[in-house]
Amino acid sequence: MNTNLQERIQHVNDRIAAACARAGRRPDEVGVIAVTKYVSMETTGAALDQGLTQIGENRWQDAAAKWEAFGSRAIWHFIGHLQTNKVKEVVGRFHYIHSLDRLSLAKEIEKKAAGLGITVPCFLQLNISGEESKYGMEPEALMDFVSELRSCPHIRIEGLMTMAPYEAEPEETRPVFRGLREWRDRLNGSGLLDYEVHGLSMGMSNDFEIAIEEGATWVRLGTVLVGKE
Repeated sequence: MNTNLQERIQHVNDRIAAACARAGRRPDEVGVIAVTKYVSMETTGAALDQGLTQIGENRWQDAAAKWEAFGSRAIWHFIGHLQTNKVKEVVGRFHYIHSLDRLSLAKEIEKKAAGLGITVPCFLQLNISGEESKYGMEPEALMDFVSELRSCPHIRIEGLMTMAPYEAEPEETRPVFRGLREWRDRLNGSGLLDYEVHGLSMGMSNDFEIAIEEGATWVRLGTVLVGKE
């Protein structure tokens, strides 16, 4: 298994380097989140052994056992839809939340983070594609939402996140990723924040190269990187 994992990691790294070269970027500008939600404890441990220390999980129920086993060895990213009643399990364990998309969730994160005396880096999830099946706020709501977040001093806006539709031809996802970058740039030009937001969490196994070409700073890779077992 380790040989196959090493080969997948090398193949992904080569594809990232090529995408960066096409876009005039450096590979070290792109962070790789190994999405372990569909793989075993053994595979997760092997991924960590191979240096994949950025781990992404979608649900606390599925992540709990892995967090108990490997918590201190990884940087944990919560990348799925976060229910408000699960905030108490996630905040303090996960270093990043990639799916902040509503004020009720922000208030719960703020409450828990304040109690722990920590600041939580969050990505604001936008539904750029407009698909009804996808979570995330409408892009036009971003500026008002950021204004509301000024009352949450224990949340830091790390960046924006989106999910593109699955396309047989990955090139068709480009407008979604470009749209997220443009909204990040609008946010930075708005004067609403006293710091600049850099993060763009976008791109998965099917389309990460297009996302990188459009400015992704984090790609979330499951099957193409760690497999399915």
